[in-house]
Amino acid sequence: MNNKDVCEVVIVGAAHMDLQVYPVGKNLLESASYPARQMIWSVGGDALNESTILTRLGHKVKLISCIGDDMIGSMIMEHCRKNNIDTTWLKRDKNKITGINIGLIGDDGERTFINNQSGSIWTFCPEDVDMEAVNEGRILSFASIFNNPQLDERLMVPLFKRAKKLGMLICADIVGNKRGETLEDIKEALSYVDYFFPNYEEAKEIIGKEDADEIADALLSLGVKNVLIKIGRKGCLVKNGAERFIVPGYPRSNCIDTTGAGDNFASGFICGLLEGKSLKECAELANCAASVAVEAVGATDGVRSREQVDARYRNYLKIMSGI
Repeated sequence: MNNKDVCEVVIVGAAHMDLQVYPVGKNLLESASYPARQMIWSVGGDALNESTILTRLGHKVKLISCIGDDMIGSMIMEHCRKNNIDTTWLKRDKNKITGINIGLIGDDGERTFINNQSGSIWTFCPEDVDMEAVNEGRILSFASIFNNPQLDERLMVPLFKRAKKLGMLICADIVGNKRGETLEDIKEALSYVDYFFPNYEEAKEIIGKEDADEIADALLSLGVKNVLIKIGRKGCLVKNGAERFIVPGYPRSNCIDTTGAGDNFASGFICGLLEGKSLKECAELANCAASVAVEAVGATDGVRSREQVDARYRNYLKIMSGI
């Protein structure tokens, strides 16, 4: 177990609340009153999700984000307190409204989000981030490029340069753009990234290629050191300048809600890095964390403990050895 006072990972990105509605059908708007089986408040936002899962996996994190000084913001602060997340640099701004996502989840586990453009997801800006917050730790995780549209290269490049000067590894994920951003808008920032975790659809969109290997090669040519393309139930493609392999996903997961699967993947991978695991082992642990996550409604309601993920990992290795 790590010293509780030593920060290992600094995580930058969104923190908000999700209202998960499950299940919904395509006829939702045709009904005057729609009976959903579940409506659940759950924390959301890539950075808050990663912070939550990493602390449950036994590691110390510092969250850099921005929320409003409102009821939803108070819910987030209480969640962070209960999960031992360092909120020293989580800014509360009375002039901002904490973001809310409404997640409409289908029977197949896929979902659509409705978010408030007046909320902190959209208004979180470079001026809300104090560079002094990146002053310790082994890893800097920029939880999702494009998720907070104002957190562009004006923030990423100086932040990544600072992290590199401190000897930190840089991990990053990405989501679909909100304001028409392109690869050109993040090329310099990507050149600092050690581990990049796009899913296939997101990577295809920003690179403009269909073949996963060609997508990975394009990202590597920009200076990314290791590319891990998430390919859903199939697992992930791992590629760098020296090797290329596919790490299969856990084959027996009962998918209920895919919300936060990518954030749980990133958390599992970062956990592996912190513990000195090989690249393949990190990807295996990432797949296992994601497989647990999708078995519950909400981004952080699946993974509750390290023991739970370790048990899944042992079962995964047993299954893989028999294939």
